[in-house]
Amino acid sequence: MSRKILVINGNPKANSFCHELTEQYVLSSRNKHQVKVLALSELTFEPDLHHGYDENQPLEADLSEFQSLLKWAEHVVFIFPVWWGGMPAKLKGLIDRTFLSGFAFNYQEGKMTPDKLLSGRSADIILTMDTPPLYYRWIQGNPVYKQLKRTVLEFCGIKVGSPTYIGPVISSSEQQREKWSKQVSALAAKL
Repeated sequence: MSRKILVINGNPKANSFCHELTEQYVLSSRNKHQVKVLALSELTFEPDLHHGYDENQPLEADLSEFQSLLKWAEHVVFIFPVWWGGMPAKLKGLIDRTFLSGFAFNYQEGKMTPDKLLSGRSADIILTMDTPPLYYRWIQGNPVYKQLKRTVLEFCGIKVGSPTYIGPVISSSEQQREKWSKQVSALAAKL
């Protein structure tokens, strides 16, 4: 069954291994599904909330387009590097600026948990890192996956599958990168 898939390259660098993995995912899924790509490196927006959530900060055109793509998508794929245990600041800014009350969730008076306005969608998270994945998961505590899965996506109703960990990239050979590309291709083919 054909699905609407949004693939997000969350690396703010235009040329990166995340770019290669994004291309691989798209190549492996576009014959069966409708696929759109969002490259963080191509977006122009202010990543900071100047007044927190106390005041409405108008969305730039790229942020409005991102929200439209999220509404369109049935499945969202996040591909990004782990930097200092977390996501790149620009990716966090994209989430801060767009996953807003009234769009991604909505609080109701008298209810402890908000309405999840992005329900019915699923997501995959593909993380590249220079830290060995086992060390990142078990010693460092897997912080970025837990944050994105539990406090962002599931909070808004998006069901998250098991993460894909790729690394350490810094010391990898061409053969290892090819193996990881095939792993991402296989993940895309499962949809």
